[in-house]
Amino acid sequence: MLAPATVRTAAFHSAIHPSISPSAKPLGRAPAATGNSVDAAGDRLSETMRLMGATMSFTRNSEIFGEDEPADYLYKVISGCVRTYRILSDGRRQITGFYLPGEVFGLAFGADHTESAEAIADSKVVVLKRRALDAVAERDAAITRELFALTGHELRRVQDRILLLIESAQERVVGFLLEMADRLAAERTYELPMSRQDIADYLGLTIETVSRTLTALEGRAAIEVGGSRRIVLRNRAALAAMVN
Repeated sequence: MLAPATVRTAAFHSAIHPSISPSAKPLGRAPAATGNSVDAAGDRLSETMRLMGATMSFTRNSEIFGEDEPADYLYKVISGCVRTYRILSDGRRQITGFYLPGEVFGLAFGADHTESAEAIADSKVVVLKRRALDAVAERDAAITRELFALTGHELRRVQDRILLLIESAQERVVGFLLEMADRLAAERTYELPMSRQDIADYLGLTIETVSRTLTALEGRAAIEVGGSRRIVLRNRAALAAMVN
């Protein structure tokens, strides 16, 4: 039996080279990203991924790539949501990022991935072989600039996570709610694609602390929580003041 990484590699290769029998069917070329998210990739990079990449389907909680696996592909979310994470030495999970429709992930700085990626919900992801993208970038300065910008964005994300860990629980939760509103282009109301456990593992808190903080913010009329994922920002100015 093939290992999961081998199956995924064969599926990606087959998706990009249809003459090879796939172990998982691609869904065809990637449509333009829809929904509220702004396309995070540059115009030329997005167009190149749309034309040269292949769209693949990942079911909820399925692995897209694993830590220490070769970083041979670049990925872009078309629908759904993706989380990247590491498993710490004590067995705890540390989520390092969430990626929404229009956002690119898997941009490794070495030959291998330093984290794993999973689909949070049923998701469609464009997969493009990095060697093919590198070849195009050699001839297209715009793509090279966009890749540099994307790399800079990822470095800033890492720096922001370091700063996050010195903030209070309230500052972490409020900052996260405001960040998600911005990324989802939501003025007031939105649905979180991730669970509270995911949020806790991202913010370095317990799920109980996240829930207590949300309840406290609701009690202060700063937010309204509907079910486990619907968020209404009732007083955005007050929330912003809590993190400034």
